[in-house]
Amino acid sequence: MPDDPILADSITKLGDSAQGRVAVTGSHGGVYAAFLARRAGLRAVVFHDAGVGLDGAGIGGLDWLAAQGMAAAAIDHASAAIGQAEQMAAHGVISHVNVPAAALGVQAGMTCSAAAQRLCAAVMPCCDGPPVREGREVMTLPGATRQLILVDSASLVRAEDAGQVIVTGSHGALFGADPANALKADGYLAVFNDAGGAATSRLPLLQDRGVAAAAVAAMSARIGDARSTWEDGVVSALNSRATDIGGQVGMTACDLVTLAVSR
Repeated sequence: MPDDPILADSITKLGDSAQGRVAVTGSHGGVYAAFLARRAGLRAVVFHDAGVGLDGAGIGGLDWLAAQGMAAAAIDHASAAIGQAEQMAAHGVISHVNVPAAALGVQAGMTCSAAAQRLCAAVMPCCDGPPVREGREVMTLPGATRQLILVDSASLVRAEDAGQVIVTGSHGALFGADPANALKADGYLAVFNDAGGAATSRLPLLQDRGVAAAAVAAMSARIGDARSTWEDGVVSALNSRATDIGGQVGMTACDLVTLAVSR
C-alpha cells in the first residue's frame, strides 16, 4: 500500500514527494485546485468543501477529477477549518465524494482520516485532463486613483500590487501558521471568500498591516473566481479599516471596491 497520506495546508505547497501519494489539503475543492492535485501526480486527494458555495464551486473539482479517473473527496466546512490540513485530518468529516472515491467505500459522514486511508488503495489516474489556468487581470476603473487587481488565487498577488485594490477568489482564512501568508503585498483593500462563514482570520492580520480587508459570503460568489467575488459578492465580514472607508456587512463587493479605488 502507498505511504500514509500527506498533509498540505495549501495545494500550491505540494512538493516532488507528493507523486503517487494521497493528500489531505486545506485548499477548497474547486477546479483549479483539482488541476493542481492532478498535475502534482497525487493518487487521490481530500479537499475542504469551503461551504460548497455559489454554483457548487467549492467542490467543483471533484467531478473534474472523476473525469480523469482520480478519487477525491471533501470535508464539511463545519467540521474543521479551511487552510489547516492537520485539523482536517484530526476532526474533518466527509461531506462530498466523487465516483472513484465512492467505489473505494468513501462516503459522506466518514471521518477524514478513515477516508484518506481508504483512498490509499486508489489506482493511479491515467489521464492528465485539460489544462486549467487561474486568471490575473489588472484594471483601471473610470475615475479611479488605484488599480483593481483581480486574482483567482491570492498566490498570484505580486509585490507591485502594494497600495492597490486586490480582489481574490481565495478563502479569507490564514493557511498554515505563518501570518505572512495572509497576503503577499500590502494592498489598500483585499477581498476574499468566507468559505462558508468562518474563513476570516486573514482580516485581523491584515488590519495589523494597515490593509483594509473584507470577505464575501460563499453563497454569493464562486470561490476561486475573482470576477465573481467582485461582480456577485456580498460582504459578510470586514476589518475596521474596511469600515473606515465606508464598508459594511450586506453591501456588494462591487460597491466596496468602487469606494476603495477612488481613495
